[in-house]
Amino acid sequence: MSDILIVDDERDIRELVGDILRDEGFETRLAGGSDECLSAIAQAVPSLMVLDIWLKDSAMDGIDILKHVKREHPQVPIIIISGHGNIEIAVAAIKQGAYDFIEKPFNIDQLMVVVRRAMETSRLRRENATLKRSGGAEVEMYGVSPAFKQLKSNLEKVTKSNGRVMLTGPAGVGKEVAARWIHDNSDRKDAPFVTVSSATVEPERMEEVLFGRESAERGIEKGLLEEASGGVIFFDEVADMPSGTQSKILRVLVDQQFARVGGTSQVSVDLRVISSTSRDLQAEIAAGRFREELYHRLNVVPIDVPSLEKRREDIPALAEKFIAAFNRTQGLPLRKLTDDAAALLQTMQWPGNVRQLKNVVERVLILGEGAGDIDASELPEQDASGDDETRAVLSPAIATLPLREARELFEREYLLTQINRFGGNISRTATFVGMERSALHRKLKSLGVVTGNKSGGRVAYVAEDDE
Repeated sequence: MSDILIVDDERDIRELVGDILRDEGFETRLAGGSDECLSAIAQAVPSLMVLDIWLKDSAMDGIDILKHVKREHPQVPIIIISGHGNIEIAVAAIKQGAYDFIEKPFNIDQLMVVVRRAMETSRLRRENATLKRSGGAEVEMYGVSPAFKQLKSNLEKVTKSNGRVMLTGPAGVGKEVAARWIHDNSDRKDAPFVTVSSATVEPERMEEVLFGRESAERGIEKGLLEEASGGVIFFDEVADMPSGTQSKILRVLVDQQFARVGGTSQVSVDLRVISSTSRDLQAEIAAGRFREELYHRLNVVPIDVPSLEKRREDIPALAEKFIAAFNRTQGLPLRKLTDDAAALLQTMQWPGNVRQLKNVVERVLILGEGAGDIDASELPEQDASGDDETRAVLSPAIATLPLREARELFEREYLLTQINRFGGNISRTATFVGMERSALHRKLKSLGVVTGNKSGGRVAYVAEDDE
């Protein structure tokens, strides 16, 4: 649950703060004392707390609650507010782990600035905690195709070194999964694995997120680089990193040290760096959007992560693994693929790669009825649109048949369509399809297709004996 818990003994204040935050699009809950506060946290841990220090007629004051929450839920940022604030109280609150301190009466703009920063901190902490809990994504790191075996061989070669790795490949192929596999099979497996999502962090916040912040009022807040020290820092979609940050990251790679935002002392770190991109970094360099020096520093060991198009042999097994994972994590039915469904999955287009396959499997399990085998008819239909306009997308009726039967079915459907397109005129149809009229007659006879008057017009149809 992503919400803000507001704790204040003054009803007008907590309702005012709640209204302000709701107007800005945040979900809120209100508590008037320590008992209500702890009860609310027990029901669902909030993403952020706005906490009054002085709570009249409450078993615990704000500092007591602060200590309790930071002990039980250290990832939750807490903003302290007080009408009796002074620098001593502010320093005490910061030392106990408060995110920030605001005095009443507070300025709404100031409140919103602090809340937005705290919510961003909360989001990043949740993401990192999720990554650390998730372990290696073994479901997706699976395959028997030559392309996958080559990938696995390349990954195994870099696990025991500290060399910087650049993972390339289109979106959805599993570049982060490959990065986590390197980490989980390396000597750093017990140290942190921290992801920097270059595309989702606001550019003006990137340096603070990476390097942390230091101030007399708020003390030291570690950034992601410091949190990753001893382990792996993974720059996901590094091409999206702001240009100003690129030069500073380059310096970190050279010196393995940096200064926090607002600080002067140098922080030393021990990092292994893995990066990923789905874009052509050489083109980005030529366009002036990516620093060439940084590219050469990051691209020590380039590894291509193949698209699903290059590893179609793995699709049925991957789908079965996803089914088992969804059964384990979401309680969805544990179903098997029929041979027809497996064959169709292998003929479908996968522009979203492994991620798209996983989404399709989840959709089928959610929308499917019963717990029987998954049939081809349950899979989503695809149209023929795409980058390769000359490539046909086969229907389930054709894709799951042996070649001889598929060819016969295709020819029958194709010729029926063309004859009816030309109103049953065999001469025009023969000209269009590039056959002699006599040859077309023989082909139609062998396929059981006859022409004649049916349903009020001259059309082609399959003879009853051949249906």
